[in-house]
Amino acid sequence: MAAGGQPREEDVERPMAGPCPLGYKAVPIQFSEKQQSPHWLYMKEHKVREGTRSPYPKSRTLFILNVPPYCLEEDLIQLLSCCGKVQSLELQEKPDLAESRPEPRSRFFQPRPATKFHVAYVVFRKPASVHLAMSLGRKGPLVISSESRPVKTGIQKWIADYSASLVDPEALKVEVDTFMEKYDNEIAKEDAKAEEEEGVPDNEGWVKVTRKGRRPGIPRTEAASLRLLEKEKQKRTRKELLNFYAWQHRETKREHLAQLRKKFEEDKQRIALMRAQRKFRPY
Repeated sequence: MAAGGQPREEDVERPMAGPCPLGYKAVPIQFSEKQQSPHWLYMKEHKVREGTRSPYPKSRTLFILNVPPYCLEEDLIQLLSCCGKVQSLELQEKPDLAESRPEPRSRFFQPRPATKFHVAYVVFRKPASVHLAMSLGRKGPLVISSESRPVKTGIQKWIADYSASLVDPEALKVEVDTFMEKYDNEIAKEDAKAEEEEGVPDNEGWVKVTRKGRRPGIPRTEAASLRLLEKEKQKRTRKELLNFYAWQHRETKREHLAQLRKKFEEDKQRIALMRAQRKFRPY
């Protein structure tokens, strides 16, 4: 007990965490103050093996396991904002093993997120915020839905989801136009590259045929013709060797069949002789 009869912080009874993965810190959260038992988040500083690149900055990224479906990105940012400024937060279905950050997905053309547990990558402005976040929950579970910031549930959540699903035609048009402009630029670059390579023979003297067809009136060079003749000569030699080996293989099979027939006739004569001498006992 502290002075004045108030309990000390270390004397306050806290909820017991279940088995915690090695290297993680368990932080309790609960949906509302009415909830009796908390849910546990498992946090640690995001680290990768030496020599491996990561799209998330070193010493400023917090990796979180066991994020419940009702805890959205804005809710998690609100819970962690007391530790410092959150630069970015990404919820994913499983840990990201890629060495480069994927291209941002369109907010109009993407699958509906599944209602299951997620993992989170939280990037703070300062490295000290990562250690502060892992020490949260010492005074009790963190509350997601409060009176000052209620989380919509039930019919209110359905109405909000429906309103969010409605697409703004102007914003959609801008995104589609941007995508098509980028696509047209890539096609123009490919056409320019194909036009440069059109009609130019390669090392073996072959000319690449593009959508525009072969450019007429471009003869092969003498060196390319010599290389082509040498390659044809090698093909003929290889074909002759293959034919020789095939003939040899056929002759070997014929000899083997002749030997089998000869042995079969000898066995028939031996069996006939044993029957005549009454010495043949097959059983």
